[in-house]
Amino acid sequence: MNYLNLLYKLYQYKKNTKRSREDILKRQAEKLRDILEYSYHHSTYYQRVFETVGITKENIRQIPISSFPSLDKATFVQYFDEIVTDVVLHQNDLQVFDEDIALTQMTYKGKYHVVHSSGSTGKPTYYVYDEHAWNEMLIGILRAALWDMSMPEILKLLLSGPRIVYIAATDGRYGGAMAVGAGIEGIHAKQLFLDINLPVKQWMKEVEEFQPNIIIGYPSAIKILAELIEKKEIQIRVKRVISCGEPLNSSLRDYLEKVFNAPLMNIYGASESLAIGVEASSKEGMYLFDDMNYVEIENGNMYLTSLYNFAQPLIRYKISDRLMIKETNENRYPLTLIENILGRNEDMMWFEDENGEKDFLHPLAIEGFVFEGMLDFQFHQIDKQTFEMLIQMNNQSQNNNVKDYMQKQMNKILDLKNLSYVQFVVQIVDEIYPDRKTGKKRLITKERIYE
Repeated sequence: MNYLNLLYKLYQYKKNTKRSREDILKRQAEKLRDILEYSYHHSTYYQRVFETVGITKENIRQIPISSFPSLDKATFVQYFDEIVTDVVLHQNDLQVFDEDIALTQMTYKGKYHVVHSSGSTGKPTYYVYDEHAWNEMLIGILRAALWDMSMPEILKLLLSGPRIVYIAATDGRYGGAMAVGAGIEGIHAKQLFLDINLPVKQWMKEVEEFQPNIIIGYPSAIKILAELIEKKEIQIRVKRVISCGEPLNSSLRDYLEKVFNAPLMNIYGASESLAIGVEASSKEGMYLFDDMNYVEIENGNMYLTSLYNFAQPLIRYKISDRLMIKETNENRYPLTLIENILGRNEDMMWFEDENGEKDFLHPLAIEGFVFEGMLDFQFHQIDKQTFEMLIQMNNQSQNNNVKDYMQKQMNKILDLKNLSYVQFVVQIVDEIYPDRKTGKKRLITKERIYE
């Protein structure tokens, strides 16, 4: 998307915040029916499951959305090739494409942007965007990042020369890294990517030299940068902080805004739709982009229907996050307002050597090397220099190979982070148990959890 088209589309989306709630819901309903109808005619999977519950081309625009079948991740992976609407898209081919790290930022078949998500299942899940969907998503992210700014203020910021640092996992087709890279290129900004695998001292050197005026990244990683500023170990002046990829609590938000002396926009997205909503203030809550997605919440469970991705339609797709609607009649914008996001909790493991030097491992960097056959995994940090990795396998005969593989991969990361003093072991377990109090499985724990 060229620069002028980008600004025009951004202007159109910003106009939506001035419309009535009724107008937004009407536009959303029209887009919803369009993607349902398109999915029926172009996806063999959706046509089959729709007709199973009595939905046909004659009544598809009248049937309530709640009557349409939902889709979970396991089913999505199983029927991937039938769900997509282009016959050139095959899950196995995408995996081969994905494994070539050199192609990280390249498009598949010259027309599809591929985002992967590993999670705890070990088998990568692929989300595909054609050029139209990708551009819509980028506009959504840009809108979120510049949420509280008028178009004249946005133009002034862009003309002043944005210098953007992105702090996250950058060594794979993670949606955030790919979207930020493409978005930065679209607004002609200068950029510095800081991988969470790099030592903190390298961060300090690169940030000082680059002198960014906009920070984007995981809030847990941005916090480390803020602590360096607070200790006067680095000096930068920032106009805006953009949080993404993790939950952001109100205390951390206040801390970051205070240290950076800049407004913070918290973007909510997922691999399934990288632009879902934005939180400009923890006191107000997070607004969902009803003009880009249709979100249902049933007993706290979230079901997402993307309104702009026709290449890989996601109809009532169950997201792992749990949401709570904020009941109020005083919304500043004609969009759904949610109170908080439950169920996302990324942590970090911090280590310290004999000289008091500290550094961390981030779970999103670690999970990149999980593989098929691993049913589940968890990290247990024992002390400042020791942790263990718990793995649940679906094939016990692979146990020895798994241990060797994980040992080699982890050693690479530890060496890269200058954490060679850290000791770890791989343990094959029968099952990984959730927290007794919350019922949620943590990726990183301070104690082993037994049944």
